Amino acid sequence: MNLTELAERLTVGSFRRAPTGLYSAFLGACSRAPVPRPLRAPFYGTFARAVKARVDEAAEPLDAYRSLGEFFARHLRDGARPLAAAPVVAPCDGVVAAGGAIVDGLLVQAKGRTYSLAELVTVPSLAAALAGGSFLTVYLSPRDYHRVHSPVDGTLVGYHYVPGARWPVSGPFSRHVDRLLAVNERVVIELATAWGPAAVVMVAAAGVGNVWLTHRDADTRAWHASGEPRHVAMPPHDLAAGDELGAFLLGSTVVMLLPAAAPAPGPRAPGAAMRCGEALAGGAS
Repeated sequence: MNLTELAERLTVGSFRRAPTGLYSAFLGACSRAPVPRPLRAPFYGTFARAVKARVDEAAEPLDAYRSLGEFFARHLRDGARPLAAAPVVAPCDGVVAAGGAIVDGLLVQAKGRTYSLAELVTVPSLAAALAGGSFLTVYLSPRDYHRVHSPVDGTLVGYHYVPGARWPVSGPFSRHVDRLLAVNERVVIELATAWGPAAVVMVAAAGVGNVWLTHRDADTRAWHASGEPRHVAMPPHDLAAGDELGAFLLGSTVVMLLPAAAPAPGPRAPGAAMRCGEALAGGAS
């Protein structure tokens, strides 16, 4: 075991003993706390420089965002993320954590670790429909645009909320926590497409328990407080690739799941950067 791996194991071990629920609740409260208008531009500007976020892409002036959470979930100015003419586009900004075919109902997490499609989506019929398809896992860091969009044309079917842990989803935890994305709190957004059912999974993490769902016009705090799974059918809502699905208040992870009949995303090396709206399959970026 080298020093890097030892340090990662110690970090993960320390987090296992930490009061993560209190930590997430504290960060959530801080993200929603109002910031006085005179302090907003210097505060957000300093934060953006620290994490290398692009404030010039924001749709509004910095002093328009009432809280850090609003700044994190900011809309972008027109043209900041051009939408490719392709059947499958990137649902969010971030870096690729893993991707490829869903083989024997398993998805790759990191360093050979796998987890089950059935565990991730929790709905047997959806898991069966996605068997043999493809997946792409994208990690969002604090510098990224935090809104999540539909990767394909289709129809919004509903939401499957799955309570769970709030492990960090960065590299050390992906490498050392078994089935990480299938044990964390998450929302599975189910879509109907011309190729069959698809899904976009928004995975919560430490400090990222507040997931905004655009077509509910609400966040998931009430669901989290209940501690119970939810399966919420929605009136059919037609979506075009690039239409907004939701937002994170802090960085986290998105897992895109496509059925076998859909064009599979081209290979991308772990760590490759990705921008929302770029072509993933069947077109030019």
